[in-house]
Amino acid sequence: MDNEPDHENVEQSLCAKTTDEELNKSFNLEASLSKFSYIDLDKELEFKDDLIDDKEFDIPQVDTPPTLESILNETDDEDDSFVLEDPTLLNIDTIDSHSYDTSSVASSDSGDRTNLKRKKKLPDSFSLHGSVMRHSLLKGISAQIVSAAAVSSLIAVGTSHGLALIFDQNQALRLCLGSTSVGGQYGAISALSINSDCSRLLCGFAKGQITMWDLASGKLLRSITDAHPPGTAILHIKFTDDPTLAVCNDSGGSVFELTFKRVMGVRTCESRCLFSGSKGEVCCIEPLHSKPELKDHPITQFSLLAMASLTKILVIGLKPSLKVWMTFPYGRMDPSSVPLLAWHFVAVHNYVNPMLAFCRGDVVHFLLVKRDESGAIHVTKQKHLHLYYDLINFTWINSRTIVLLDSVEKLHVIDRQTQEELETVEISEVQLVYNSSHFKSLATGGNVSQALALVGEKACYQSISSYGGQIFYLGTKSVYVMMLRSWRERVDHLLKQDCLTEALALAWSFHEGKAKAVVGLSGDASKRKAVVADRMVEILFHYADRALKKCPDQGKIQVMEQHFQDMVPVIVDYCLLLQRKDLLFSQVYDKLSENSVAKGVFLECLEPYILSDKLVGITPQVMKDLIVHFQDKKLMENVEALIVHMDITSLDIQQVVLMCWENRLYDAMIYVYNRGMNEFISPMEKLFRVIAPPLNAGKTLTDEQVVMGNKLLVYISCCLAGRAYPLGDIPEDLVPLVKNQVFEFLIRLHSTEAPPEEEIYPYIRTLLHFDTREFLNVLALTFEDFKNDKQAVEYQQRIVDILLKVMVENSDFTPSQVGCLFTFLARQLAKPDNTLFVNRTLFDQVLEFLCSPDDDSRHSERQQVLLELLQAGGIVQFEESRLIRMAEKAEFYQICEFMYEREHQYDKIIDCYLRDPLREEEVFNYIHNILSIPGHSAEEKQSVWQKAMDHIEELVSLKPCKAAELVATHFSEQIETVIKKLQNQVLLFKFLRSLLDPREGIHVNQELLQISPCITEQFIELLCQFSPNQVIETLQVLECYRLEETIQITQKYQLHEVTAYLLEKKGDIHGAFLIMLKRLQSKLQEITHQDENTKEDPSLKNVEETMVETIALCQRNSHNLNQQQREALWFPLLEAMMAPQKLSSSAAPHLHSEALKSLTMQVLNNMAAFIALPSILQRILQDPVYGKGKLGEIQGLILGMLDTFSYEQTLLETTTSLLNQDLHWSLCNLRASVTRGLNPKQDYCSICLQQYKRRQEMADEIIVFSCGHLYHSFCLQSKECTIEIEGQTRWTCYKCSSINKVGKLSENSSEVKKGRITPSQVKMSPSCHPSKGDPAVKKATSEPVLDPQQIQAFDQLCHLYRGSSRLALLTELSQKRGSESCRPFSGSQSGPAFTSVFQKENFQLQLIPPPVTED
Repeated sequence: MDNEPDHENVEQSLCAKTTDEELNKSFNLEASLSKFSYIDLDKELEFKDDLIDDKEFDIPQVDTPPTLESILNETDDEDDSFVLEDPTLLNIDTIDSHSYDTSSVASSDSGDRTNLKRKKKLPDSFSLHGSVMRHSLLKGISAQIVSAAAVSSLIAVGTSHGLALIFDQNQALRLCLGSTSVGGQYGAISALSINSDCSRLLCGFAKGQITMWDLASGKLLRSITDAHPPGTAILHIKFTDDPTLAVCNDSGGSVFELTFKRVMGVRTCESRCLFSGSKGEVCCIEPLHSKPELKDHPITQFSLLAMASLTKILVIGLKPSLKVWMTFPYGRMDPSSVPLLAWHFVAVHNYVNPMLAFCRGDVVHFLLVKRDESGAIHVTKQKHLHLYYDLINFTWINSRTIVLLDSVEKLHVIDRQTQEELETVEISEVQLVYNSSHFKSLATGGNVSQALALVGEKACYQSISSYGGQIFYLGTKSVYVMMLRSWRERVDHLLKQDCLTEALALAWSFHEGKAKAVVGLSGDASKRKAVVADRMVEILFHYADRALKKCPDQGKIQVMEQHFQDMVPVIVDYCLLLQRKDLLFSQVYDKLSENSVAKGVFLECLEPYILSDKLVGITPQVMKDLIVHFQDKKLMENVEALIVHMDITSLDIQQVVLMCWENRLYDAMIYVYNRGMNEFISPMEKLFRVIAPPLNAGKTLTDEQVVMGNKLLVYISCCLAGRAYPLGDIPEDLVPLVKNQVFEFLIRLHSTEAPPEEEIYPYIRTLLHFDTREFLNVLALTFEDFKNDKQAVEYQQRIVDILLKVMVENSDFTPSQVGCLFTFLARQLAKPDNTLFVNRTLFDQVLEFLCSPDDDSRHSERQQVLLELLQAGGIVQFEESRLIRMAEKAEFYQICEFMYEREHQYDKIIDCYLRDPLREEEVFNYIHNILSIPGHSAEEKQSVWQKAMDHIEELVSLKPCKAAELVATHFSEQIETVIKKLQNQVLLFKFLRSLLDPREGIHVNQELLQISPCITEQFIELLCQFSPNQVIETLQVLECYRLEETIQITQKYQLHEVTAYLLEKKGDIHGAFLIMLKRLQSKLQEITHQDENTKEDPSLKNVEETMVETIALCQRNSHNLNQQQREALWFPLLEAMMAPQKLSSSAAPHLHSEALKSLTMQVLNNMAAFIALPSILQRILQDPVYGKGKLGEIQGLILGMLDTFSYEQTLLETTTSLLNQDLHWSLCNLRASVTRGLNPKQDYCSICLQQYKRRQEMADEIIVFSCGHLYHSFCLQSKECTIEIEGQTRWTCYKCSSINKVGKLSENSSEVKKGRITPSQVKMSPSCHPSKGDPAVKKATSEPVLDPQQIQAFDQLCHLYRGSSRLALLTELSQKRGSESCRPFSGSQSGPAFTSVFQKENFQLQLIPPPVTED
């Protein structure tokens, strides 16, 4: 029975705490068990509990020692809460806010009232492992400690009044050691330890004293007051395995060894300091204890002691002499985390050695300690454990399982080897006692370091102890014990929670040996499995009963089905896992059969196991019920799948066969015949009766009949191969018999009960009609397996003779079917061990039949059949020359190719491809492969190329691109020969376009072709003839042509646009312009002489297009022409556009006068960007026509120009105003940055490290950089810290440039900004004159420039802007004013790297005039 902790209702006010309740808390329940079965349980008081005084509360001497139950559970008899009256009773001089004991997160005095309602136990965290820990309250010294009754155990409890209470294994109080007067002198008991034989007890006190008691008589043996420095509390006291040796740790962080001696009847104690707190405070110690059976372990002779300081771990040996064996630093951790130590003996590689676990924070380290043959100790680091929480306690519960307590009082049970967390338990209800008052040494005045006091906040070393798989936790009101549940308890615990599925899963993990923290399973593996299996069977019966009881009585049938589908599969799974089919098909099945729905679900659960062959040996009754169930649910496909996986010998065979045939379960029917009756021929006869009549009548088979025919073929194939249908194998002793039966069946002359009109060999004839190719494949596979015995040879020959007789003498079969037969025969005859005989004349007949020129039907089918026949080895049956003649006559070009390839006549294969309309385009790949793939001789390649040259016109007409690619790839030097062979000009044009135009997609490197210009020009001439509209586009991508010759060609064909393009490319801009102008004038003349009645006028659109092209020509070239040359282009264009307007009279305006004016205005707007406005007006006004009173006709043009001028003038004024504001702001900032002084970081040279005044007598300059470093100029020169940039000598900061090595300083403009390359920022010299050879001075006399520092400042200013700012525009405009302007901003220009704002593609000024309003 599990003893769960009792939960008291503590819903009471904090103000109702009585004096007795305070007294309850005043007992420091620090308990200790012997090494055999001891518990160190230590209780610490809170700050106000130190004020409790025996006299004040009138606590009497103990005559009759009380029991632990009576102490912990005294009833409240006062309502008044305890009030502190005299603060001077404290022994502490000063009290700060941190001078109190730490409370548990759920203790009633922690100040958190919400914790009063957290007494209710939290549910265990269920996982795969179930509930691993059982925790019980030691209520009333109950029988929960009986688990340790076999070993004489003692429990020692220390109180805050200096009393030590000793309880026996029944938790009855045996001894009360000490007195309240001693407690008043020594303070609270802070640490306890019992030796290995339960004869001695050591008590450590809060004020530093130590006492030793005889547990048999209750006598005080020793009172030790000088073992360690006074004024420090005892934090730990521990016996070692040697009863005369103990160790203690005080609040000063020191560790002492105590040696007990008895000389001349006088008991003494010698103290030796093992570790001084001045070198680092130790706050945890742990000696290595060995069990009685390990007393002879070689490691025990060293008496190892582990110590944890605030920074590291130490392992020392106390014997035979003091020696440090290992130190290990923590690394980075939280200073408030608690150091923890724990020893345990573990088995690693079949050797048992001690393992030390230590941690501080969230990482647990494991150290394996070994002793080698030489007697030295080696420490090996094992895999450490990373956690997501901080620890305050670490306990080994056994060598495989550890229990961790985190800082929020949650227990974590972890498997050490896999590091898997098995369970998490909330223990805040324990209200754990913390030992922080002793760590802060409140009893002695709080004289401890802040670091130790911080660690003590969460210290609970003396409140938790373990032994023999039990862990004891000391709370403010009670003691709890935790232990691992046995495997049965864990399973039963899940059953009590009604978690049957989880209980079965956990039990199965015990059965398979995969469970963790297993307790209570012993013996060998088979015995353990048997014990667990019996328990699982009990649970399964309980599970089945529960499934039936919990079934919903009312509601939909789907709800009931879902209920059983959730539960019944679990029962089936575990019965089969336990291999208890007897249980499954007897008791479980009988139980579930009481409910029809449960029975159905049970039967359906069996299906996947049957189909995967995991379930054999089903009882006949279950098998019958299974088939009936699926039959009732109309799941016939499932029935068929089940039948072929079951042993159906125990069923009614005839009934099953009838059911299969009625429901078309052919696979199941064949299986039942084969397995149930060893009958293999009857299923074939039944299937033949269905598919033979429609085939003989020439009807099309239904889908159902096709399925049957396919099954029949596969069935015959399986029988002849010795395999069972649809799966498995035929018994070996039956295989020869089955093969003979099937052959005898196939070659029967007539079927049973045959009608008189039936043809001979009906079975073979039916199969050939159904699927000739597949049936012959079945025979071929069978012949492969045949051994060359006499009977097998006879069967093969007999089958072949029947096949020839049925197919050759019958006209019902298609050429394809006949070809399949002879292909099959050719393959058989081509075998090296062939024993078949076939008359050769039959092959000649087949050849005549397939190559019959009179029959054009099925041409490709006949050719494919003959090709397969030849490839299968049938070529040896024919005369090759006759075969080629007949193939050519029948136009079987693939046959011809096959034959020519055998004879290496590759050139003739080209003819085969070209004549075959289906494959003619494949000829290019074939020629390419022959010419490029190695393995063909030069003569063969030459013959193929010669044949290709003979048919070059056909190849070009077929695919010009492919032909050109072929020529360019393999014979680029013979291109001229190919051109000569192409007499047809259209074909030549297509070939050259594919060869030369890269847009055609030919995959050849044009640079490697090396085509002569005359070929390109020939192509251009053909292009002018056949595709004149594409000439310009093509010329733009062509490269290899001569301009003069090409111009002559285009002039010959009068392609004026192309000629103009070529002249422009040549550089003759004026010539190109004249041609375009001439075209424009001719188009304008067409408009002028046009009939006014024409409504649609395409010529006006032509005028506009030509004009736009001419304007584009002028715009492209005006940038590179002077003013006179520009006028020579633009003014003739303007005159040409105005000429039609001059000819038309004002009285009778031309039909298109408005459109022409618009076009003229377009010319004016475009030329205004290149020709000055006065020049345009002057030219217009000088015209004799307008000089004689026709100014009104051009009034619109002039007004438009003036509006444009007015708009641009306003724009200029606005822009200038804005730029002037920017300039003023920029110059102000520039002046401020230039005049700002530099502040050196130090007053010494950064190279020679001497004061900058060291050489005042010498002409040495002091150079200060903007980065703050200061140098002598001589020192910088010695380090070669000068560079030349744009003809100026600039200094570089030595320190900055040495830290950041720069490869090319002149290219790194950002260095200037950072002050690393600084052009002589500030110079201070006694002789204030520059050096004689200073190039900067000479340059300053010739041209006024900014100082380099000003240039740098201005560069920084310019970089404040992003993109093309107004300042950047102004800067560049100022530079473009010509050589007469003194460029004030030239310093910002960085040589060749400078790029113009106006050269950017996205820069443009949109100068659009305002719209003209009509009056």
